[in-house]
Amino acid sequence: MSMTSIELTPVAYEHSHHQTTESQKIALLVALILGDALVVATSFVLAYIVRFFTNLPIFVEGAMQPEFYIPFIAILVPSWIVIFALHGLYQQKTIFNGTQEYHQIFNASSKGMLLVVTLTFFVPDIVIARGWLIISWILSFSLTILWRFSFRRIVYRFRERGYLTERVLIIGATEEGQAIAEQLCTERRAGAQIIGFVDDRLPVGSNVGTAHLRVLGTTGDFVRLVEQYAIEAIIVADTNLIRERLINLDGAMDVLNRLEVRLAPGLFDLLTIGVQVREQGAVPLLSLNKTRITGIHAVGKWLIDRLGALCGLILLAPLFLVVAIAIRLDSPGSIFHRRRVMGVGYRQFDAFKFRTMYIDGDQRLTPAQREELARCGKLKDDPRVTRVGKFLRRTSIDELPQLINVLLGQMSLVGPRMITAAEMHHFGRWQHNLLTVRPGLTGLWQISGRSNLGYADRVRLDMHYIRNYSIWLDLLIIYRTIPALLKGEGAY
Repeated sequence: MSMTSIELTPVAYEHSHHQTTESQKIALLVALILGDALVVATSFVLAYIVRFFTNLPIFVEGAMQPEFYIPFIAILVPSWIVIFALHGLYQQKTIFNGTQEYHQIFNASSKGMLLVVTLTFFVPDIVIARGWLIISWILSFSLTILWRFSFRRIVYRFRERGYLTERVLIIGATEEGQAIAEQLCTERRAGAQIIGFVDDRLPVGSNVGTAHLRVLGTTGDFVRLVEQYAIEAIIVADTNLIRERLINLDGAMDVLNRLEVRLAPGLFDLLTIGVQVREQGAVPLLSLNKTRITGIHAVGKWLIDRLGALCGLILLAPLFLVVAIAIRLDSPGSIFHRRRVMGVGYRQFDAFKFRTMYIDGDQRLTPAQREELARCGKLKDDPRVTRVGKFLRRTSIDELPQLINVLLGQMSLVGPRMITAAEMHHFGRWQHNLLTVRPGLTGLWQISGRSNLGYADRVRLDMHYIRNYSIWLDLLIIYRTIPALLKGEGAY
């Protein structure tokens, strides 16, 4: 993403090969639909082959003849595409942004198969093989998720090169607006080309934040700026500017109706991590959710945590034994270290770790190291760490005993990074949101720099996880944790 994009003229936009035209968007959508249709058809055909040509003993006779399935599949494939469309899987604002897309694919495939089952009830003459139904259902959502995952990687590559992006104007050069701009400029695969800011407090042309963006004008210039810079979306980081001034400008509301308008989290981050619209006495009101992880999501997370922790402890038992012997031979002291940390609802618990420090470690610190430790929470060259401890930290093996905490329900496999009571002040007003979910053995912080991250970055990543939680996000983080551990970056 070019930081000089704020100086482009309307003519430059028209001739820039980085501009995402309507034809490019249509081509991308057509490719996505054709790919979905091909993958869904492949799923049904593979299920057909497995059911009728493998002769597995689990399959019984009594279903429709194999010849029935060819025209039936030809009808189902376009039906699946329609169901995908009804679930918003072809909306520009939904696709390739967040793991919610995978959740919708699962729901759409499940509902499609439920309609097929319902059809057999209303038309008793149609007896569809149960084996084909089950295999088709599993393959339809799993292969489609795999296809979408692969297609995302292609789109991300284009976005990193400046293609398939949307031009975004931020309303309000507030601290939150600057943070959003810096994050989107850094995360280039998000596809946002930040053009600049609209602000009434700062002089026009002044640089804002570390992203080297500028204030392009005031709210009075909003309509002109949208046309001049061919803005496609705006992010409102200061709602006062909208409420007090922008809505009173001639033509501003028409422009807002044409654009994609997004609101920065703002106040909602202080109170909640999700909102729902509810009516009370015919008055639409926003109801604040205290946590995103509820209902079926909470049950799914509970199952993944318990089963994952149990399997992990069984499989890693030999490794635990080897590490315990190495720790005991390397330095005197206990094998495990109990770290007192904060849990859900401010309840504290002891997180288990393999001991990586000398028992007299604090006495080995210099005054300068004590000051750095208080400021950052970590030391790159920590004299307290043993020889075995350095290896355990670099590979994160020292944290594996926390599987016991996961099994006890005190932690999750994926979640925010655990914090101690002494670290609470670093998280300021966000601390109560961080303690609405269980801390994780891994998380976004694990795959985004680990100990290289400051407290501000940790808060940003943890809040993103809490606001956008889904089972698919957990699985993605677990998938990306493995290469992060192998690299060992930020582990000390």
